Amino acid sequence: MSDATALTADRILDTAEEVLRRYGPAKATVLDVARALSVSHGSVYRHFASKAALREAVAERWLARVSTPLIGVATAPGPAAERLRRWLAELSGTKRRMAREDPELFDNFHQLATLSEGAVANHLEVLAGQLNLIVADGVATGEFTVPDPAVAGRALLQATARFHHPSHRTEWDEPGLDDDLAAVVALLLDGLRAGRR
Repeated sequence: MSDATALTADRILDTAEEVLRRYGPAKATVLDVARALSVSHGSVYRHFASKAALREAVAERWLARVSTPLIGVATAPGPAAERLRRWLAELSGTKRRMAREDPELFDNFHQLATLSEGAVANHLEVLAGQLNLIVADGVATGEFTVPDPAVAGRALLQATARFHHPSHRTEWDEPGLDDDLAAVVALLLDGLRAGRR
C-alpha cells in the first residue's frame, strides 16, 4: 500500500462516500475504504477511531449539504413569514431533488444516517435552530406572537416532516405536494400570528 502522508479526513470521507455508493451501508467496511485509497486500514483509523466514527462523519457531511445552504435563507433580510416559507420550500425541495437525482445514494445515506443517531440529532438541532432564528426575528418585529421561539422552531420542523423527512420519500412524487406544503405553511403562519388578532 502507498504512503499515507497525503491522506486527509476529507479524502477519506470522499472515498467512503464512493464505497457506500458501491456496497451500501450494511456491507461497506473500513478495509474497503482503505483499499480504495491504497492505504492500510490503520491509516484510516488514524483519522477516524472506529467504523462508527467514520460512518458518523460521512452522515454529518451528507446532512450538512442540506442544512448549510439554509443558513442564508434563515439569516436573509426581509419579513420572517417570507423567510419561513422560503426556508421550508428549500428544505423540501433539496431533499426531494437529492432523492430524485440519485435515489440509490439517497437510500444509502438515509440508512447510514439512521445508524448515526448523533449525526441525525445534531442535524435536527441545526434545522430547529434556524427556524428558531426566523421565528425570534418575527417576534422581535411584531410579525409573530409566540412565547418561546425555540419551541415554535421545533414544532414547525415536526409539523412539516411529511415534506422533508426521508421516511416520507414515497409521497414526494404525489401531485399537489407543493400545494399541500403551501397550505400547511399558511396554517402554521396563522398560528404564529394568532396573538396579533
